[in-house]
Parts: sequence; structure tokens; C-alpha cells
Amino acid sequence: MDTILLVEDDPMLGQALTAALGQEGWRVVHCQDAACARTALIDHAFVAVLLDLGLPRGSGLEVLATMRGRYDPTPVLIITARDQLSDRVRGLDAGADDYIVKPFQRDEMLARLRAVLRRSRGAVTPVLRWRDVELDPAAQLVTRGGKRVGLSANEFRILLTLFESRGRVLSRDQLQDRLYGSDSEIGSNTVAVYVHQLRRKLGDGVVVTELGFGYRAGDEA
Repeated sequence: MDTILLVEDDPMLGQALTAALGQEGWRVVHCQDAACARTALIDHAFVAVLLDLGLPRGSGLEVLATMRGRYDPTPVLIITARDQLSDRVRGLDAGADDYIVKPFQRDEMLARLRAVLRRSRGAVTPVLRWRDVELDPAAQLVTRGGKRVGLSANEFRILLTLFESRGRVLSRDQLQDRLYGSDSEIGSNTVAVYVHQLRRKLGDGVVVTELGFGYRAGDEA
């Protein structure tokens, strides 16, 4: 069953939307603040996000910026009471796929959600390669020699970030920001642990350490 992340701080609206989505066959994870949403997006994979802009402990735009900053392509439908054009433009410019203004009808929300899902599934995303390793961002799939390799969500995001930035060296702090956002406090060796796991699963050359600077994707030759 596909899972939707609902980020809405109004308990009554959250319950109503959860019920409506459940009736359509989706599982729902409901967060009532921005911090909960950021954690949920790290720990789980969702087919779509319904995202309110006005949230406790951060804003919906900050959540969206964190997602797109770490190359998370999950479609986002903004649900907001803000009806000014500038707010809608900011949301779309930040990477949202569509928006709907409160109050809205249940059927309109469901129709817009189905539309962003159709568009996202129809999008063509190039497969990234390193030797016999292939990374498909749309399917969130990594193979080595044609066989699927099981990666954690954060291992996948680090590999995707490095493949997308081929030819560049990224610092540990840059990779941490892609994973958790710039306001998160995590251990200093977290990225090194994920890199070690990637090398164990995919080969020593997949990620190259540039001592004193950071990491880069491996050379093709």
C-alpha cells in the first residue's frame, strides 16, 4: 500500500484528510509540525506529500527546501490558507508540484493529488552510472552488475548527491545538510559511516575520499 505524508497542524483537518485518503486506499503518516515532517522524510519513502505552509517548529517551505536540497523527488501538494499570489509563487519556485487553498473540497484535493502523482510517474529521470553500478532516482533503485543492492535511505541519498555532483568534491558538512538540513545536530562521523557502507556494498571506488576536503564520485575509468 502506498503511503502519503500529511503535514498539517490543524488536528480536525488532519483527521478529515487522513480519513479521506484512507478511503482512497492510501496509508497516511500524519505530522503536525515541521520537525516531525523532516524526521519522517528521512526514515520513510512516500509517494506524495501534502504540505501545509504555516507550521509549528519551522515552516512548510523549509521542509520543502530540505527535500529538494537532497534531491528528494517526491511530489508535493501544498495545502495552505494563504491565498496571496506571492505565497503560491514561492511554494512553486521552491519545488512544489501544485497547491490548493483552504477551504477546499475533498474531491478537488484528491483530484489534484492524483494529477501530481500521474505527472511524477510520467517524468523521465536519467539513470546515473558508475562502472557496473546503476542508480535510478525515479525508482529509488541501485543495482550492481544487474543485481539489486539494498541501501538505506541515507546511503541512497549520499550516493545520489555524489553522482549528481560528479566532478565536484563535497564536504562532510554539505552531505550532512543534504541528509538532515542545516539546522540538525548529528555526529561528526555519520557521513563516514554511510560512505563505508556504500564501499562495502558497491566497491571501493564508488566514493573517493579527498583528504581534508570531503568526498566525490569515483572516476569512470
